[in-house]
Amino acid sequence: MEEESMEEEGGSSSSYEAMMDDQNHNNWEAGVDGYRQQHPAGQAQAPLGDRALQLPADRKGHRGPQQQQEEEEEAQMVPEANGLTKGCDSAGAAGKGGAVAAATININTSTSKFLMNVITIEDYKSTYWPKLDSAIDQLLTQSPGDYIPISYEQIYSCVYKCVCQQHSEQMYSDLIKKITNHLERVSKELQASPPDLYIERFNIALGQYMGALQSIVPLFIYMNKFYIETKLNRDLKDDLIKLFTEHVAEKHIYSLMPLLLEAQSTPFQITPSTMANIVKGLYTLRPEWVQMAPALFSKFIPNILPPAVESELQEYAAQDQKLQRELMQNGFTRGDQSRKRAGEELTYNGSSTCASSRGYR
Repeated sequence: MEEESMEEEGGSSSSYEAMMDDQNHNNWEAGVDGYRQQHPAGQAQAPLGDRALQLPADRKGHRGPQQQQEEEEEAQMVPEANGLTKGCDSAGAAGKGGAVAAATININTSTSKFLMNVITIEDYKSTYWPKLDSAIDQLLTQSPGDYIPISYEQIYSCVYKCVCQQHSEQMYSDLIKKITNHLERVSKELQASPPDLYIERFNIALGQYMGALQSIVPLFIYMNKFYIETKLNRDLKDDLIKLFTEHVAEKHIYSLMPLLLEAQSTPFQITPSTMANIVKGLYTLRPEWVQMAPALFSKFIPNILPPAVESELQEYAAQDQKLQRELMQNGFTRGDQSRKRAGEELTYNGSSTCASSRGYR
């Protein structure tokens, strides 16, 4: 009996498995037929990975209520390109309006910040140029070695900001006007100087101005680079040197040169350093002034006179003898010429020793 019951159970189970196999086979064929109808042979199909992840339309209804609700919530929270979230269809217009409003607020905020940093022409005249004006005054009137209580970093920053705000033209005009007024005052002071102080005061004015340029030009380097060199095709240092030439040197060269020639003929009337500074400075300002006194300029600047020639050797010797006499008249002595110069005997003995040593070789 037990064997019969087991045979009956085995038969029933095998018949059930056969029935499920037939049903699965029929379902598979029906699915294939439906797929062939939706995708003809000539139509391009999606990649295998995409087809494996796709869910058939007739299977969507088998999702549970909880799964459907989660998918709807995820669809409502899809991020957009501008960083906002895209809501459902009923709230789409409101979401777009909020994004436009937020973008408008951001633009207005950035614009207001930009406008707060703008330097108007009134700001330049009332705040920035007074700082530059005061610093230039101190630089032009300083004596060599003096300490100037100004902040070079602050002045450099003022120039940089004004150049960035398109005030280079106005700043350049103010700088030229400022230095021109200063040089005109210097020229008037030189005209009022007595002859015995004229050369020394001219030397002080020239040295003071050239020393000031060593600080002024670097402070205005941004204006020089982005305005003067770019738009005017010039250089700030050359322009400022030209101002001294026009407003000071040209007005005094015909009064200064006779005094320099007179001082040259009278040794030590002025110090050699003062004479050298003035002659070199005049040559820097305008090399053509060499023609006014070639002999004077040739003593401090090389290659001014033409090369020496053999026929003029006697004249050169006479000039050297005249210079020696002038030096002796002013207290310089040649020393005791009756004895040999120091070290001459040592040199002679050393050379003879070397010769004898070479002979033994």
